[in-house]
Amino acid sequence: MQSPPRSIESRISFDRRELGVILSLYGRMVAAGEWRDYGISCLRDAAIFSVFRRTAENPLYRIEKHPHLRNRQGMYVVIGMDGQILKRGHDLAQVLKVLERRLLRVITP
Repeated sequence: MQSPPRSIESRISFDRRELGVILSLYGRMVAAGEWRDYGISCLRDAAIFSVFRRTAENPLYRIEKHPHLRNRQGMYVVIGMDGQILKRGHDLAQVLKVLERRLLRVITP
């Protein structure tokens, strides 16, 4: 069996647990009619889950994983459309709560 090319081995990605947490939130936001599409990028230094309202737009939010920041500010970050960091931390579920608060605002009149 051949090993994958070196460029694939050195890329960062979300693991199954992380994707489960992200896709759970994504499903709730789709059901609320807020989000419609997503994209995943696996780069050399980060993994990025981008959320879109429409396919042809810029992402509303980016959920990023930067393992090299694990021992500093935390490896997970949520970034808004304007590039502003909304939340950063060590626990993905806690970081994503900043987006869940926005879901509560959407549902309540």
